[in-house]
Amino acid sequence: MTDSKKTGLSRRGFIKASAAGAGAAVGSGIIGAPMIWAQTIKDVTLNQVGPSYSVIADICEKASVDLGFKIVPQTADSTALMAKVVNQPETIDIADLEFWAMQKVWRSGQLQPVEVAKIAKWGDITPVMKDGKNFDGSPQSMQGTTPVKVMYTGGPGDTAFSASPTDFATTMPTIYNADTVGIRPDLIGRPVESWGELFNPEFKGKTALVNIPQIGIMDAAMAMEALGELTYGDKGNMTKEEIDTTINRLIELKKAGQFRAFWSTFDESVNLMAGGEVVIQSMWSPAVTAVKSRGTPCVYQGLKEGYRGWGLGMGLMSHLEGIKLEAAYEYLNWYLSGWQGAFIARQGYYSSVPTTAKEQLTANEWGYWYEGKAATEDILDPYGAVMDKAGAVRDGGSFESRMGNVACWNTVMDEERYMVQRWNEFVSA
Repeated sequence: MTDSKKTGLSRRGFIKASAAGAGAAVGSGIIGAPMIWAQTIKDVTLNQVGPSYSVIADICEKASVDLGFKIVPQTADSTALMAKVVNQPETIDIADLEFWAMQKVWRSGQLQPVEVAKIAKWGDITPVMKDGKNFDGSPQSMQGTTPVKVMYTGGPGDTAFSASPTDFATTMPTIYNADTVGIRPDLIGRPVESWGELFNPEFKGKTALVNIPQIGIMDAAMAMEALGELTYGDKGNMTKEEIDTTINRLIELKKAGQFRAFWSTFDESVNLMAGGEVVIQSMWSPAVTAVKSRGTPCVYQGLKEGYRGWGLGMGLMSHLEGIKLEAAYEYLNWYLSGWQGAFIARQGYYSSVPTTAKEQLTANEWGYWYEGKAATEDILDPYGAVMDKAGAVRDGGSFESRMGNVACWNTVMDEERYMVQRWNEFVSA
């Protein structure tokens, strides 16, 4: 299969299609426009900014080759990215924003809506992302910021979210996953089935939490609810009383020596697990992949209480117009054409359009990553390293089993400032 077939509409294909329609443009004043467009598009540069697990240089390089203009990647964590969107919008063309971040930045007016009609594969986007539904058609858990809560808006200039689908999206959904805990099965030596194990004294001094307040406190809440210590009205939007109860419990556990560390970066989490300093911790899927690629046993453990979901979308900055805006839409469409979806599948993430990702994966890879089947041969990460052996099954099973069992979504709480203040008290206690 040639690159152009693999990636959908290539630059050459676009120009051919445009040229074919040029005859109809005689007398319209735009004859020759496709050639002019082709000559100037090579000078376009789009700055894409977002988290390191989303804005990946290899993906940007492949898109640049396929599309004929330059995509420049720049990484920034979600907090830093939100500040740049609001205060330095001219430094960004495309922002990779987590859905919960939209609650903070959309009303700034620095983003323009994505026209759904210009996204060729919009209708193929999984209903988990664009419709707020599980695979059986039932409503998904609404705890936290589900994608559909912040997915739609009324149109250009509207700074509110629409409760129902419209012709305008705040972002184009791209990647997402169902998060859980990482464990070292070889060091634990028994089944782990509940979030409550994070607080088990058996793992005293061998447990770690992610030091991102909005995420770490939700992992703690999953553990507390699993143990029956507290039932939350909405783990994604705690009351002050729920925050206090959660943080006070965490401080108690910290003083008792439960936690080995509070990690802030991908590499920290990998090193803690690979080195055996911790045996159970908050973890991200690519970090588990990285540990396994080192030949160290590591499992992204499915738990009976369900997963914590998250996702990102690509947002268009308001200053984009003319040929740069056209190029941005081409990039968004390229993103859903399959190559990127296959790349991030090999990290353990899901594409918003699984059907095109499937076309770029081998039957063995699709079976392992999406269908929950045993690998028929070794599974490689995006860079060619072996991360699972033939016969292995993906942690948590199939795509539908994982994404259909999300208990809550990453979010911004109404009491976020108070929550962050209390979280910082916990970490420094």
